[in-house]
Amino acid sequence: MDLRFLALLLLPGLVTAQTYRWVDDAGNVHYSDQAPPASARDVQKTSAPARQGASPPLPYALQQAVKNFPVTLYTSKTCDPCDQARTLLENRGVPYKEIGVADAQALEKLAGSTAVPLMTVGREKYDGFESAAYHAALDIAGYPRISLLPPGVHAREEAKPDAKPEIAPGANAPK
Repeated sequence: MDLRFLALLLLPGLVTAQTYRWVDDAGNVHYSDQAPPASARDVQKTSAPARQGASPPLPYALQQAVKNFPVTLYTSKTCDPCDQARTLLENRGVPYKEIGVADAQALEKLAGSTAVPLMTVGREKYDGFESAAYHAALDIAGYPRISLLPPGVHAREEAKPDAKPEIAPGANAPK
């Protein structure tokens, strides 16, 4: 591979990167950021957005936990246990979606409970806040005990209020 091509991909601040793939007279395949010679065959030109500003990837173990057991935290505005649940998830480095619930009846209709915080881990739900129960649920789901989030990556993702929870009907976990 042409080192100039590699250097081009690594340059920060680029909006797009032009790359060329072609075959020379000897049948060798070339990749470059420079236009190929006129004798080149099978010329392919691509434009790819640069990765500037992209979040660094999560460590593999964390990716698997997020994929298999996504975490959602339902909260209300004035709720000390919600703050404690949020702090536990942040300190542990668990990526989670937070959904603010303004109407207890709506939460009951959607999740079968009016208790906040309500945390879902995969298809299981945990209403109220109990540190040991939260840790046990996260341990079982494979979330590391200490934060593995790369610098600049935040655990919390805010979602729209009163969003429908992703809970299997009848799924319930012991408190």
